[in-house]
Amino acid sequence: MYDTILVATDGSDSANRAVEQALDLASMFDAELYGISVVDTRRYGDSMLSGSSGVIDDLSDRAEEVLAGLEAQADVGVTTTVRRGRPHEEIERYADTVDADLIVLGNRGLGASGEIGSTAERVVRYIDRPVLTA
Repeated sequence: MYDTILVATDGSDSANRAVEQALDLASMFDAELYGISVVDTRRYGDSMLSGSSGVIDDLSDRAEEVLAGLEAQADVGVTTTVRRGRPHEEIERYADTVDADLIVLGNRGLGASGEIGSTAERVVRYIDRPVLTA
């Protein structure tokens, strides 16, 4: 049913649930698994980031750690990438690149309240692929 699964993670609790779901589905369907973590440069504002690559480097390092955790959990091969930009746009670009049959992501991110997170909402609304939120 699914040959290629993309899981987006930021290390939040709901993203960790999404990782578990993606790992289970990839194993069940013997699917290729891809992981993405996006450094949201717009969250902090261009003016704040323009003079400091240290902030971006720290965020990128954190994203690499999150993806290393995904790789450590997997009993299937995982191809991972860290991207910079607007999360839903980068998730869509990578999903197109790998021709994902399914996108899996958490329903809330690191800063979200009890409602669906903005990235999850945008992915569900604007990306023309099946999406599973956890």
